Amino acid sequence: MKKIILLLLCSIGITANAQVQTLTLKDAINYALENKADAKKSRLEIENSEYKIQEIRSKALPQIVANGSLTYNPILQTSIIDGAAFGAPGTSIKATFGQDWTSGAGVTLNQALFDLSVFTGLRAAKSTREFYQINNQLTEEQVIERVANNYYAVYVQRERLVLLDSNYVNTTKVRDIVKGQFDNGLAKKTDLDRIVVKMSNIDTDRQQVKNQLELQENALKFYMGMPIVNQFVIPQNEYEITPETFAEAPNTENRTEYLLLKKQEELLEFQKTAIKAELYPTLSLVAGYNYLGQGPEMPWFAKPNKGVYWSDYSAVGLNMRVPIFTGLGTRSRIKQADVDIRSIQEDIKDTQLSLDLDYRNAKAQIENNYVTITNQKENMRLAQEILKNTKNNYLQGLASLTDLLDAQNASLEAQNNYTRAILNYKIAEVALIKSKGQLKTLINN
Repeated sequence: MKKIILLLLCSIGITANAQVQTLTLKDAINYALENKADAKKSRLEIENSEYKIQEIRSKALPQIVANGSLTYNPILQTSIIDGAAFGAPGTSIKATFGQDWTSGAGVTLNQALFDLSVFTGLRAAKSTREFYQINNQLTEEQVIERVANNYYAVYVQRERLVLLDSNYVNTTKVRDIVKGQFDNGLAKKTDLDRIVVKMSNIDTDRQQVKNQLELQENALKFYMGMPIVNQFVIPQNEYEITPETFAEAPNTENRTEYLLLKKQEELLEFQKTAIKAELYPTLSLVAGYNYLGQGPEMPWFAKPNKGVYWSDYSAVGLNMRVPIFTGLGTRSRIKQADVDIRSIQEDIKDTQLSLDLDYRNAKAQIENNYVTITNQKENMRLAQEILKNTKNNYLQGLASLTDLLDAQNASLEAQNNYTRAILNYKIAEVALIKSKGQLKTLINN
């Protein structure tokens, strides 16, 4: 029984380990683009736009309708006619017209020959497709931005945990040294207690960082569209931080946000034209062919010897509709469409300013964070050197325990500051890449 339980536990462990995957930033982004609901819905909108285009095109194609009917007249209509037609002037004659049963079947065709609203819709079809394609591109960029920012946040939290683990190990070594000194009467109990308290504080910080890491990982999984129960490992990369070379500000007219608004403006222009088209005449071709049966019995399968006769007839014609007065309703709708166009033009101007602001802010953040990283890297090096020297001096009795603990705290703080500076730099880097309209380059790096 124990062997069975042991094998079961081993198999569970193997399965759990098999589910853990190494996740690079490129992997995370590609996973999100395939699985995140926003990205999927955006692709569905592209698919749906093709059906909308087919719907618009269908209005320019012939509309063919088949119809059929069967009618029974229990009481036929009686009409009063002048008897003079039958040689009895001055009298009225009751006459019954129609048959007890009538049945018909036919086909009707309607083809638009001139309808400006239909032609406008056909011209707008291409713009409609392009609108959803640009919208899909914008959605993908938003997914990439969220995943990249959260990926770097997870990386930094894991680095913080590594630092705390390393600090805990180093403090444990100091505790062992102090304990040995205490056992030999060379250190006070308060010194040993201070080390124990410091270890407890470090352990508390580790638990807090572990909790923050779990929350950050869950957020990343959500933005990737990954099940929360899945596990992943981020490779320990040493991110290369190099000073950015800035060219001229990028052309905001190439940004997806701008292109989407311009395409919306184009569609609103088509909408305005379609409303104006309601003021123009329409012309359509109408054709029909029908087959009619009537008699005293139900015409189906009945023959002429029972008084049932079938006949066919057809017609071909043109229908014209000329609007004369619509109560000024169409005119009001045209003005509303014009207001919508002017409104989106203001959105375009505001978006251009916003995109330019994003670039300049990202540029300033990059420059500032690069200086911060350079300084913090030097601070971290100095703090580690001070800690090393202080530890040696402590072992030789040339430094106090307070000096050693202060040096450890300073070293940990410098390392944390450097790690935070890395995060701020990478987030600013994502913002800069976005401001250039190059977020998809993160997939290729």
